[in-house]
Amino acid sequence: MSVLSPPKTEAPQQARAARGVGDRVFRGLAVAAGVTIMVALAGVFVFLGIEGYPGLDVDARLYQPATTFLGYVGPLVFGTTFAAIIALVIAVPFAIAIALFTSHYAPRRLATPIAYVMDLLAAVPSVVFGLWGGRALASQIRPFQEWLHEYFSWIPLFAGPPSATGRTLLTAGLVLAIMILPIITAISREVFLQTPRLHEEAALALGATRWEMIRMAVFPYARSGMVSATMLGLGRALGETMAVAMVLSASPIVTLNIISSDNPATIASNIAFNYKEASPDKQAVLIATGLVLFAFTFGVNFLARWVAGRNERRMAR
Repeated sequence: MSVLSPPKTEAPQQARAARGVGDRVFRGLAVAAGVTIMVALAGVFVFLGIEGYPGLDVDARLYQPATTFLGYVGPLVFGTTFAAIIALVIAVPFAIAIALFTSHYAPRRLATPIAYVMDLLAAVPSVVFGLWGGRALASQIRPFQEWLHEYFSWIPLFAGPPSATGRTLLTAGLVLAIMILPIITAISREVFLQTPRLHEEAALALGATRWEMIRMAVFPYARSGMVSATMLGLGRALGETMAVAMVLSASPIVTLNIISSDNPATIASNIAFNYKEASPDKQAVLIATGLVLFAFTFGVNFLARWVAGRNERRMAR
C-alpha cells in the first residue's frame, strides 16, 4: 500500500510572494511618476508666479500700447485663442475624416502606411513648420487670400486689404492646423478602433449603411475620446511658439481680420520676440503673460477632462 506524499505548497506560495513584490514595486513606480508630474507642474506655476508677480505693476510705458497689465495681456489672449480656433476649425474635420478612413474604410495595406505617415508628421520640429509656412506657404496662399477679399470682403474675417506677403493669421492658423492634425488623428483613430465589434455588427445586421453604423454606434462610443483629442490639439495650438513667430509679423491688437498685414499676436510668440532684449521689468511682464497662458491652458485641459468624464458617465448608464 503506497503512501500519498503531501501536496507541494511552497512553489505556489513563492510565486504569490514574487507577484506581491512586483505589484508593490510597480505601484510605487506609478505613484512616484504621478507625484513627479504634479511636483513639476507646481514648480512651473510657483516659478511663473514668483518671477511674474512684479510684472503686474510696473511702469506704464512697459505696457505700450496699453497702460495696464490687463490691457497688455488682453489682446495677446485674444490672438492666442483666435489662432487656435482657426487651427481647430481647419484640422478637426480633416482629422476625424482621416481617422475614420484608416479605421473603417481603407484596406489594411493602405491604412497602415497612412497611419505611420500621420504619426511621423507629429515628430517634425515646429521650426520646420515655421520655415515652410513663412517662406513657402505664405506666398502660395496669397492669391487665395485675395480671392477671399474680392468675394467675401463683407465678412469681417476677410475685410482686408490682403497682405502683400501672405504672412497673415490665416497662414499661421493653417500651419497650426497641420501641426495638430496628427495628434487629433492618432487619438481619434485609436478610439474608433476600440468600438465594440458587436455594436457595429448589430447595426449592420439591422440594415444600417456603413455611415449610419458609424453615426449610431461609433460616434456615441468615441465621443469622449474625440473631445479629448480635440482639446489636446487645442492645447498644442495655444502653446505653440516658433511656428507662429516665424510666420506672423504681429502686434498686440484686437481684430477679426485674418488676411491683412495687421495681425494679433499670441502670448507665446510675443514672449519669443521680446524676451531676449527686454529689461528686467519687461521680462517680469512677459513672464506674467506666460503665467496667464499656463493658467489658460490648464483650464482648457481641465474642461476637456470634465467633458470627457461626463460623456463616459452618461454612456455607462
